Amino acid sequence: MDARPLIVAFGDSLTAGHGVAAGQSYPDWLQRELDRRGYGYRVVNAGISGDTTTAGLVRVTEVVDLRPAIVILELGANDGLRGIPVSASQANLDRIIVALKRGGALVVLAGMTLPPNYGPDYIHSFERMYSSLSAKYKLPLIPFLLAGVAGTTRYMQDDGLHPNAEGCRLVAANVLKTLEPLLVKR
Repeated sequence: MDARPLIVAFGDSLTAGHGVAAGQSYPDWLQRELDRRGYGYRVVNAGISGDTTTAGLVRVTEVVDLRPAIVILELGANDGLRGIPVSASQANLDRIIVALKRGGALVVLAGMTLPPNYGPDYIHSFERMYSSLSAKYKLPLIPFLLAGVAGTTRYMQDDGLHPNAEGCRLVAANVLKTLEPLLVKR
């Protein structure tokens, strides 16, 4: 039985580690870095490739049942890529956040953006969804999960959407910038 407080990485393929070898997802890199820095937390990867905010809403009870201390919430990219109305995605994320907070978790929200072909109005509205929810619930916000990774060929897989193993390591570093001030050394 592992008694360390739990950090759940709750998201889609970006969390699951789509296309990278086992042990190379950003939650895997995050666990290694937390261990290296002496933080006594256990990271659980609750990423499922293809998940939308609707699918996340269906799964949120499973995450709450794990009794996490912290949840890194990374959902919405697939909604945006499918052109789902931002209002629907935001309503789902809102309900997910409420459920996680009600379950006692501190929620760290991971922001995303979209490729330019989605148009400036939709992209701006999509990006604003994360900052609005962060402000509403006073959540720590990772402004853009893939900062320094997206658009850089050497850090991305051939599909241009998912980070490779080195990109996942950099994503973990992005997450840690926001996460570390919330952690307690044990």
